Amino acid sequence: MADLTGMMQAAAGAGGGGANYIEDVFSTYLYTGNGTSQTITNNIDLSTKGGLVWIKGRDESYLHNLYDTARGLSGGFGLRLQSNATNGEATTTGTISSFNTDGFSIDDNVFVNNSLTTFVSWTFRQQANFFDVVTYTGTGVARTVSHNLGSVPGCIIVKRTDTSGDWQVYHRANTANPETDYLVLNTTAATADSDTRWNDTLPTDAVFSLGTDATVNASGGTYVAYIYAHDAGGFGLTGEDNVISCGSFTGNSTVTLGWEPQFVMYKATNTASDWYMFDTMRKMTTQSVTCANILRANTSAAESGSGDWASVTATGFINTPPEGAQSYIYIAIRRGPMAVPELGTTVFGLSARTGTGANATVTGSAGVSDAVLVKNRGSAVASLFSSRLTGTGYLVTSTNAAEVAAGTTILQANPWDVMDGVKVGTTSTITNASAATYINYLFDRAPGYMDVACYTGTSVARTVAHNLAAVPEMMIVKITNDANEWRVYHSSLGATKYIGLNRAFGEDTVATIWNNTAPTASVFTVGTSMSTLAATYIAYLFATCAGVSKVGGYTGTGTTLTINCGFTAGARFVLIKRTDAMTSGDWYYWDSARGIVAGNDPYLLMNTEDAEVTGTDYVDTAATGFEISSTAPAAINASGGSYIFLAIS
Repeated sequence: MADLTGMMQAAAGAGGGGANYIEDVFSTYLYTGNGTSQTITNNIDLSTKGGLVWIKGRDESYLHNLYDTARGLSGGFGLRLQSNATNGEATTTGTISSFNTDGFSIDDNVFVNNSLTTFVSWTFRQQANFFDVVTYTGTGVARTVSHNLGSVPGCIIVKRTDTSGDWQVYHRANTANPETDYLVLNTTAATADSDTRWNDTLPTDAVFSLGTDATVNASGGTYVAYIYAHDAGGFGLTGEDNVISCGSFTGNSTVTLGWEPQFVMYKATNTASDWYMFDTMRKMTTQSVTCANILRANTSAAESGSGDWASVTATGFINTPPEGAQSYIYIAIRRGPMAVPELGTTVFGLSARTGTGANATVTGSAGVSDAVLVKNRGSAVASLFSSRLTGTGYLVTSTNAAEVAAGTTILQANPWDVMDGVKVGTTSTITNASAATYINYLFDRAPGYMDVACYTGTSVARTVAHNLAAVPEMMIVKITNDANEWRVYHSSLGATKYIGLNRAFGEDTVATIWNNTAPTASVFTVGTSMSTLAATYIAYLFATCAGVSKVGGYTGTGTTLTINCGFTAGARFVLIKRTDAMTSGDWYYWDSARGIVAGNDPYLLMNTEDAEVTGTDYVDTAATGFEISSTAPAAINASGGSYIFLAIS
């Protein structure tokens, strides 16, 4: 994977000014206002590259606030536009105070930083084949305006800035004649027809055309245009990957993008409707979970949870809009990261903590956390496995029980509504009892390392798409809406065998689990036993990623054994299971937060509720991975025994 990373980095800049990953050009960032000032660090370079910041108060009826680098600052603060209003731009004190190389700074204005109010910000960086910002002065006669998108725009949003006027929207999929049709961002109105907006002319990869209407081209008027690409490539390993799509659909359908989205905005074109905005940071989840967090670009209304109107798949999104089977246009942006990680600390977090008995956020991941495993170290209680894709529920690794609704004592009402980590509840012994000790593992999805995929059974063998961007070497799969065993695929065992995560038994040979078919870099195969009709499943996928993770196997020696994982500073997490047929052996796991040191290596068991066991010396750290001691029991190092493992640096 190191070579893959190098190739991707070498490919950067082809038609794009140095960035070719979605995480470099787009961010959904959640924050809570403090009433004074704060800096939002989302790792988007606005200072030297330019772009747009769109902010909305989530729990208040606050106007949408849009600031861009093309119009810049005035009097030390950003020039504000509002997508739900006709107002021209205004200089308002206390708003955005600077565009930075890693985000932006805000001051004390209530619309962007009211104390204790929750906010969402969407940042779009200028980048070829993704997004551009253009300002211009109207002429009153038909004309063209140059842009630097480097491809034919999929959507153009124009706003007059010197006085009031509606927001005009061009969209490539808006009816059969987008060159004459337009939508209005600040209203619910259906598509209207007029050649005075786009001069009856489609945009090109260099210019877009304007008619004479005052909302887009009054003589002497000043304007800003936000320009979005469509399926233009320019990202990823080969520079051919798409990260943004501007398309259309008929309501109550599945949209296939070829990738999993993190942001979707859509609007009905043939009837009145709001401009609905969804993102995965605000609970755009799988179809089996009700989407709770909807904002509307055309209204100041607070966030609402009106229904499951958009849910993600590994290759697109499912829509069930309130207007039903109407015609819609959309903008969808791909989920990141796209870059292969080089350090385990950037995608895997450890947190050994003491419970507080009050709402708390468990942190420790360098990026956006996508899954968490929590275990009470001192008590024989269930371990908890939860993921962003499945929302508020959790699974228990030691039983075959269906997913459990967490409630507010185990996880908070919206546990993934945070940039780093997960929100745990109040008094539960599972996650946060006062004075109890816990270990928390935070997993970030990343190419070549780890992915999470959800699917629904069909009663027949099938393939399931994933976004690991590598061949999965270990897959942990569980049905979520029924009681059934955890099934584990491991490359050391092959596609004819599986092993149960919630039991101590060895490997089984069953053709109906993986359908005797090895996974690929884009799909994995499940047999009829893993595709029960209407059953919902979750799969955690891992691969060997150079310097980050290692999926492998070994043969026990009964003597000291060093496992070379290719790491440079040793393993921080180790999971081991004996697999010999008909041989029992627990799923042991260790971590550096609790200690992997000579003389005392506390361990826990994935398949039991047992408390932590201390005072053993079974596993030690090694510079390139980990070391198994000669004193380890047969479940870890019997001479001739067969074992599988997962290690993370």
